Amino acid sequence: MGTLHGHIIDSATGEHINAKVHVLTANGRFCHPRDAMLKRGPGTPFFFCDGEFEVQATRGRTDILVERGTEYEPIRTVVEMPENGVKDIEITLNRWYIPQENNWYPGNTHIHYDEKETRPDDRLAIDCSVEGYNVTVVSVLDRRQLPYASNKYPIGVMNEFTTAHHVLDIGEENRHYGENSPWGFGYGHVMFLNIRNLIQPVSRGHILTAQFDPDYPPLCFCCDEARDQGGIVIWCHNGRGMEAPIAAALGKLDAFNLFDPFWMDPEYDLWYKLLNCGIALPASTGTDWFVCSNNRVYVNTRGAFSYENWIDGMKSGNTFITNGPAIDLNVNDHPMGATVELPSGGSLDIESTFTSYYPIHCAEIAMNGRIIHRENYPEGKREGAIRHRVNIDRDGWIAARLWGNQRDSFDQSIYAHSSPVYFACGRPPAERNESAQYFLNGIEDALKWIDTYGRYNTDQQREEVKDLFRQGREAYASLITGTSP
Repeated sequence: MGTLHGHIIDSATGEHINAKVHVLTANGRFCHPRDAMLKRGPGTPFFFCDGEFEVQATRGRTDILVERGTEYEPIRTVVEMPENGVKDIEITLNRWYIPQENNWYPGNTHIHYDEKETRPDDRLAIDCSVEGYNVTVVSVLDRRQLPYASNKYPIGVMNEFTTAHHVLDIGEENRHYGENSPWGFGYGHVMFLNIRNLIQPVSRGHILTAQFDPDYPPLCFCCDEARDQGGIVIWCHNGRGMEAPIAAALGKLDAFNLFDPFWMDPEYDLWYKLLNCGIALPASTGTDWFVCSNNRVYVNTRGAFSYENWIDGMKSGNTFITNGPAIDLNVNDHPMGATVELPSGGSLDIESTFTSYYPIHCAEIAMNGRIIHRENYPEGKREGAIRHRVNIDRDGWIAARLWGNQRDSFDQSIYAHSSPVYFACGRPPAERNESAQYFLNGIEDALKWIDTYGRYNTDQQREEVKDLFRQGREAYASLITGTSP
């Protein structure tokens, strides 16, 4: 058996660079160094290395695939391994996308490590670096007191993992579900970033914590505490979370996490309907359990990188989510997150540009949840622009999204989705009543759940939760009647 000795080089610097490596022997076996950290998640298996690796491989043609995040071109090569001796190979990685030149900085806002992870420090260090994040948020969480490996970290920015170009923040996933499933009927989940102290309870309810733990307090109360600490609040997947429309209508949310880790229509349907109700919510994303996808959110800081500027950029809404392609959107010279003011109505000139390593086969413009323009590229395009003009006389929002037919090494299809640009004409969109009624129907179901299924220690607790949902009901009812809540 021979020894494969590899060096991974950054083409721009000529220096060794860490990466993840897949080595497939002639007889079809994935091989890796004995103590190497292995990739988690679906798709092609990889091991992580610090820029140099050594593996034992059988004689014959051996495939090597090297990847580093989504901003470097993956490199695949084949070598002929000898029966004995050493085969040296140098693999040079080229960077196809340098977003920081235009103040775009990628982050992962949703990561945990489970109780089976034995080397969380090593994994965290290599994950952050190989994926090329500028911001990594690992969140503590509580499910029946399971000893999740990431729960050992203290809340707040961890200086030992933080540099001038990367911030590691330990946040919190505050959660509830009231049925025997994390996607069942319940309040839902929220993520707290940039907090200083743990917000209790981290979880509530007999499904998540203890047998007689009440379904109290609601998530909104903890959102207020996170805001009081200077943190931001991101709604976290779970399209059935019944408190999402309440938290959004009452101004408790700063962004909305999508596609983490898999594209689920309920989440996008919920997000689009909230936008139709005039609630501005930027797009964010993460990978959830481990780095099990290429999902990341890019935030424009409008200047030098710092966590404060990144958080401000997230709040401003100048963001896009992706598992590889870069997308931008401009409407009447306004960036994502901005509002185009047209008091008497008028025309909107929409331009969305994109660049991608994997070919893009479809680019779309959505307005108020409907596709108003689509361009298909049967042969695939790696860069391009999509332009469209639309006349409007009502308020609303516009977003752009991309699709690709190829799959990345996590076996996931290629996508990107922009945050919206909003426009205001003084008249609500035609879709608003339908979306508001959807939430009103859900709130009635939630109030029934609180009355008949929810567990509380006192009537006062139940009434406080019901009062919160009544406030949300009033907010959505006012959208239909045109009155102020």
